[in-house]
Amino acid sequence: MATGTSGNRLRRLAIPTLVVALITGTTGVAGTASAAPAGSPGSGAGYFTTGSDQKVTLTDGADRRPGGNRAATPKAAVDATGSGMYVVELAEDPLTTYAGGVSGLARTRPAAGNRLDVTSAPSQAYRRHLDAQRAAVAAAAGVTVNAVYTNAFNGFSAKLTAQQATTLRADKRVRAVTASRALGTPTPPPTATPPAAAPATPPAAASGEGDKPAATGLAGRPAKPGPGTGAGMVIGVLDTGIWPESASFAKKMPAPATWRGTCQTGVAFVAEHCNGKIVGARYFADSWLADGGSVPEGEFLSPRDASGHGTHTASTAAGLPISNVTIDGRRFGPVSGVAPDAQIAVYKVLWGGMGYDADIIAGIDAAVADGVQVINFSIGSQLGDWEANTPIGIAFLNATLSGVFVAASAGNTGIVSGAISNAAPWVTTVGAAVTNLDEATIKLGDGTKLVGGSLDALPGGDALPMVFGDQAGSPDLGAVYCEPGSLDAAKIKGKVVACALSDTFASAAEVKEKGGAAMVLFDPVGNYRVNSIYNFPVVYLPTEKQAGTLFNYLMRHPTDAKASVRTGGDGSSVPGVPSVADFSSTGPDKVTLGVFKPDLVAPGSDIIAAVSPAGNFGRQYDAYSGTSMASPYVAGAAAILHATHPDWSPGRIASALRTTATDTVGTSSPLDQGSGFINLAGATDPGLVIEPTAAELVAFSETAEPDGKELNLPAISLREYDGTRPVTLTRTLTNVGTARETYRSSVSGLTGMKVTVSPASVTLAPGKSATVTITVRRGSAPWDRYVTGSITWHGRTHTARIPVAARPWGIAARPYADDGEEFARMTNGAFGQVQPGFTGPLAGRSTGYTPMQRESYSIPAGVYGGVFDPKASGVKKVDFTVPANTAGIIVEANTDDPNTNLDLYLYKGDTLIYSSDRFWTSAEQAYKFLPEPGRYTAYVFAQVPGGPVVDVDLGYAIVGRNAKYAGATLTLPSTAERNQGFNFTLKPKKPLAEGDFWAYTEYSTNGTVVPGNLVYTQQSSWQ
Repeated sequence: MATGTSGNRLRRLAIPTLVVALITGTTGVAGTASAAPAGSPGSGAGYFTTGSDQKVTLTDGADRRPGGNRAATPKAAVDATGSGMYVVELAEDPLTTYAGGVSGLARTRPAAGNRLDVTSAPSQAYRRHLDAQRAAVAAAAGVTVNAVYTNAFNGFSAKLTAQQATTLRADKRVRAVTASRALGTPTPPPTATPPAAAPATPPAAASGEGDKPAATGLAGRPAKPGPGTGAGMVIGVLDTGIWPESASFAKKMPAPATWRGTCQTGVAFVAEHCNGKIVGARYFADSWLADGGSVPEGEFLSPRDASGHGTHTASTAAGLPISNVTIDGRRFGPVSGVAPDAQIAVYKVLWGGMGYDADIIAGIDAAVADGVQVINFSIGSQLGDWEANTPIGIAFLNATLSGVFVAASAGNTGIVSGAISNAAPWVTTVGAAVTNLDEATIKLGDGTKLVGGSLDALPGGDALPMVFGDQAGSPDLGAVYCEPGSLDAAKIKGKVVACALSDTFASAAEVKEKGGAAMVLFDPVGNYRVNSIYNFPVVYLPTEKQAGTLFNYLMRHPTDAKASVRTGGDGSSVPGVPSVADFSSTGPDKVTLGVFKPDLVAPGSDIIAAVSPAGNFGRQYDAYSGTSMASPYVAGAAAILHATHPDWSPGRIASALRTTATDTVGTSSPLDQGSGFINLAGATDPGLVIEPTAAELVAFSETAEPDGKELNLPAISLREYDGTRPVTLTRTLTNVGTARETYRSSVSGLTGMKVTVSPASVTLAPGKSATVTITVRRGSAPWDRYVTGSITWHGRTHTARIPVAARPWGIAARPYADDGEEFARMTNGAFGQVQPGFTGPLAGRSTGYTPMQRESYSIPAGVYGGVFDPKASGVKKVDFTVPANTAGIIVEANTDDPNTNLDLYLYKGDTLIYSSDRFWTSAEQAYKFLPEPGRYTAYVFAQVPGGPVVDVDLGYAIVGRNAKYAGATLTLPSTAERNQGFNFTLKPKKPLAEGDFWAYTEYSTNGTVVPGNLVYTQQSSWQ
């Protein structure tokens, strides 16, 4: 997505969201701009206009199914009166962390390297104590308990009135009372044909010819040899359940000696389904059902998976090797789970892709008691975590402290920086990487080549006639999107059909049914690079630039367009492999200072894995994309490391995975890749580990606004630090190798920062530790922007690297990454405000005001509701030269015609700097603070022309950082205090001419210069 103002042009995301969205508030629902009514001016048929009549559907992100959403929605967890479902955490420790202290009750917390034994006499005695305490607390408040938790969380869920919630919060035996969160992954609608009925008993094992998930992330390629297979390990999968008949799970295995779980039967799920490979299965819906939810149509009140998501993640982590996967007749080769000999414990916590955190906590509680070594949690919040130390987070902390490794998905909101899910420091948060190109090329009749993606067999050969869906059917029925019933078979037979992105599987079915030769999907506002398998030749062009090129070619060739469609490309669809997937949520964590997320990236794009036939056109295997696919890859890797090193703690495993990760292609920024791309072979022998202590993590969890920079984590995050002062941190390094080794430190990246490590080298015997001091000082690094790099310790046979990201806070506290938009930089001179990140004396200066230069242009109308392309009709191009030492460039476009919608794009060469194109408006603004010098181009696009000619007013100002313009008086306080905003004014010393003016302000404290604001004032004729 281009940076700039976001607004109401919704998009249909062609990606498995595989994350949980809040039912209330923003859900991150994807959509496309709606078509303008027939008869609009311009082409005679409107295309992609903005407005309020958006067509919106919920999908599980893959856009895999035609039709509507079938997920049932429960009542809001808490209503306007404060009554509803709550999670109550009691003050005493759960079994996993109770270290003694209650008279007559022995410690239950397992010793390091051991597991919680819920059947032991101390555990049974302490559980009885917790039961009695819970009953007393509930009785005192007049509460009927719904679900109870004692293992990884001590508490219960219950429907409470507002008064009961208040009473419980006042009870000293209660630690927290939290309104339950109704979470969910929007699920696929029903398939085009009725799903096969779920068998009541397991059928014969499927052959290796079926369809199977690629836990390697390399669709159709054999798994790379690894250091182990995860034998003896149990991976607990909290998700939508499992399809037990899959060939990926068709192996009888004895349960490990430490396994204490069960096989809970239910609808279409019998005890025989737990064959050992599936060592246990449970489902959790008490809170969901108690608060008014119902089992959605097509769901199973049992551990059976109706959607496919849980089956996909389970088989990615630990699916059996399959010799060849065939999907809809196309072979994808051998695939295997990461830890094929590990066993799977199923905890179904989502219903139709949705569920309450109260049920998820029950699943975590059960998994810890059952004896899993690893948990995979491919569930998250659509816009990232909302607060630190949530009840789910606390449950995962206690699981971690009892020796359970937790892998979780980072989320699929790469379009919004900082929207990270599952960001607790004790969770390994996984982003997604592209590891297989899966490219396809469209060659248009004019010779233009567009490289997109496809997982289908494509025709290749000579060019075929091409037609735009809107020109081959009924606009009123959605022909622009090739919606079902919208196309004329006579007009598309044997042709390549171009369709705007909507319900992709429904569009493919329509083109196939009407005799089209192939389908090209394009997104008018840009989207993520994700492929699906359509069993029909489909190519997806994900970028707005590609959409503009294709759309405007079709407009120029309404009757003679041609295209050839072939498999393969030139690699231009991604920076390379492995590279960070464009949908993968990027850091830093916006909730907690000092915590670095994501932790690393793993294969998560076009992953072929086992699924539920009930939700996947009857397929046994399918291709999904998302961080949900990357997380189980890491869960499988953790199982292998745990089997290889039984004495390693979860923190030690996490450190080994992170310090040995390698850079992705296209970026080395840890904001995108975390520590880098997983390197399982290296992680088995990392040399050094850096892990936090239990006491550190507990202290973090008990702090209202925690800062994780002092945690002994294998990363350093300084999100909003005072750049006028050095920051000193420590990290403790432990030798987990078998020999004495000397490690020497080095610093890379971090341009403009001064980083020292003391001592510069350490010599460690096996099992020994040393603490180093790291000092970070700002030198010439920019203010209010991230500087990234790494610190590496080099030994004779090992190397350990940790990422570093530092953002010196000057005048703008911002919890997000650098996405091109400078928050708090643009202000009005009459009432400017600054939020300083430093404390000290304050002085300032200003350039004074320079007028915005304005030019008027008349643009011939292009296509009504069209798509931007620099060469399209309806576009005005204006070039600017930006000299060195420029404070900012501001470009504005407007028109007096209320029926015209303008869009504005600012480029430097071929690189988009800023776009202002998301609202229906007659005024657009693009800007860049402290721009690089060079040639810039502004494109004004009449996206919806109000007539045959559009009159446009274009203004621009290029503000020099050291220029002296018309004088102005800067008034500001004499001192600044960190995080305490202050007001300033910048008033012209003399009356200015009529028009708009811009200035630059700059501040200093104790001799340190801090860039300030781009300041605006307007002089009107009536003033």
